[in-house]
Amino acid sequence: MAGYGSRQEPMQGVRQEIYVKALALRDESGTTAVLITADMLGFTADVSDAVYRKCSSKFGLSRDRLVFGASHTHSGPVIGRMLWPAYPLGKREEAAIDRYTATFIDTTVDVIGRSIQDLAPASLAFEQGLAGFAVNRRRVAHREYPGPVDQDVPVLSVRTTDGRLRAVLFGYACHNTSLSDYLINGDWAGFAQHALEAAYPGATALFMTGSGGDANPLPRYGGNDPTLKHYSVELSTMYGKILAAAVDLVLHGKMKPITGPLNTIFETVDLPFHKVPTRAELEARLEDRNPSIRRHAQFLLAKIERDGKLPDRYPYPVQVWQFGRVMKMIVLAGEVVVDYSLRLKSQYGWDDTWVAAYANDVSAYIPSRRVLIE
Repeated sequence: MAGYGSRQEPMQGVRQEIYVKALALRDESGTTAVLITADMLGFTADVSDAVYRKCSSKFGLSRDRLVFGASHTHSGPVIGRMLWPAYPLGKREEAAIDRYTATFIDTTVDVIGRSIQDLAPASLAFEQGLAGFAVNRRRVAHREYPGPVDQDVPVLSVRTTDGRLRAVLFGYACHNTSLSDYLINGDWAGFAQHALEAAYPGATALFMTGSGGDANPLPRYGGNDPTLKHYSVELSTMYGKILAAAVDLVLHGKMKPITGPLNTIFETVDLPFHKVPTRAELEARLEDRNPSIRRHAQFLLAKIERDGKLPDRYPYPVQVWQFGRVMKMIVLAGEVVVDYSLRLKSQYGWDDTWVAAYANDVSAYIPSRRVLIE
């Protein structure tokens, strides 16, 4: 299971089914774009690229026309090589992860294909709500920190020609970490999707995480007292219901109809690393008492042996989908802290800018100057 390095054994069961979902859109120009969401910790660049290559060949989709969003649940499976050194994996676990990753890639391609085949006339609308359970998690140990948070709930509705809700895409900027046991589930975002699909039979609910790199659902239980463990499930379910209620209020209110073309762009920006460790520094880390640090050193030393050196920069993907003049979705990779969302909304419009993170590639935290100073 992905998300917590403290886990010492594989999953023990399934609390809630997890899904990969696809929303295919075709505007009046006839160009198709597909937004994918998954109850996963995140897509790695390798997994996103593998799905894209298959979709380019099978469906003729260009890279800018595919968005890979994840809920960042910490109760889903490991895919690819995400956070590989964090987990105590043996050959058996590595083989299981490789098998699951291959299945996940094929399943995602299949879902994308079926969503394109299932296109039908529809109307889209956008508006935002609010939910209040996200708290800046840095204040847990430092109450003197400012603690900014983005509590907007952006909502995109898709309705059939007779007004029936066919799909709803929604977001929230918060870690999906109200549960931490050994049962597979979608955490509060999974409960929110389930609640909306129960309220609107036949509709598909899709979730994308916002800039919640430094936000947690609070309160939350994370201790070892067995008499308190029931709080985790109760809180997670409650947060899911709160978020679903926020979305439901938006759906029952006045939303802005989306008209005009869907314009898309995808580019990468090279982010230079502050300091690349030397071989000697990595070899010294092989003696560290922390097993995660030792595994990380082994991981990077193997990369040096394979490639001759370590990279000094990282190709960071940035993507934008603009829905006519009504809404723009800025899609960022990695665990983005809240400052980026607040800045981008201030720069491009509080009422019509949707900032999604944890998309396309989740490789690291993306801190702000504020967080680096703290």
